[in-house]
Amino acid sequence: MMEVIHLHHPYKSDQIKQDPIVLAMGFFDGVHAGHRTVIQKAAQEAKKRGIKLAVLTYDHHPSVAFKTYKTPLTYLTTLPKKLEILASLGVDIAYVVNFTSEFSQLTPQDFVNRYMVGLNAVAVVAGFDHTYGTKDADMLHLPIYAAGRFDVIEVEQVNVDGQESASTRTRALVDQGDLDEARRLLLRPYETTGLVVHGEARGRELGYPTANIETTAGERLPGVGIYVVEMKIGDNWYPGMASIGYNVTFGENRPKTVEINLFDFHRAIYGETVQIKWYHFLRGEVKFANGQELIEQLAEDERQSRLFLQNNN
Repeated sequence: MMEVIHLHHPYKSDQIKQDPIVLAMGFFDGVHAGHRTVIQKAAQEAKKRGIKLAVLTYDHHPSVAFKTYKTPLTYLTTLPKKLEILASLGVDIAYVVNFTSEFSQLTPQDFVNRYMVGLNAVAVVAGFDHTYGTKDADMLHLPIYAAGRFDVIEVEQVNVDGQESASTRTRALVDQGDLDEARRLLLRPYETTGLVVHGEARGRELGYPTANIETTAGERLPGVGIYVVEMKIGDNWYPGMASIGYNVTFGENRPKTVEINLFDFHRAIYGETVQIKWYHFLRGEVKFANGQELIEQLAEDERQSRLFLQNNN
């Protein structure tokens, strides 16, 4: 079971585990293929040395301490999901640092002294582009700041089919609705969570009842369109199709909604907290001339969704 320790700068020394560790460092949004390579390399090092594997990560993106956002910041993995994935990868200890203005002002040497040596790291593993503070706080200079107190292990860029596996690229793919390519970089289907709330019940009138999802704050939704999905209710996953959009067939200036039609499913599920796996973009949002045209398209969407899930299970 992974232990999670939240640190606020300056932390109290009794919060830190006294055993030696191999420390993997990074924000790890999405925990994509590149991130996993860093963690796997650190895990191999920890196993070789017979010690625990720890991760140092942050509660929100470091940029929050430096710039203004006009819209709320969203993530490929919120902190709970990120921690869940890290635990599944065999991490023993997760140090989650509150990234504040004061923390951001640490000199590289102070950062190394407090958050590498101070955490009892005997080896530090990070990606080639990892930074940890102000000027010259990069992997090239880390051995200088380490001064022989721990080993520095740098992980080179990871490419998936010639494309750099980076969080920025994955975010762009999610925004574009390219969930097939995002899945290749994440090594898993893209996921969000939410709460099932009451909607307009228009889907029921059309013969395609939908669960209206209030997305969890901080999660990044795919772009507008119709998707093949699975939704987890309780312990079970159910196949379906989802619409992210504005229901333009029924009028202008409508709010953006997430609606999911589950196949062969007839239970009331209001108030359920659910997980959604986003598999594949079917089509963009279309304004239909009437309800009958929409019903015919929904039948085709269902046929394609079932076929996709059958062929990709």
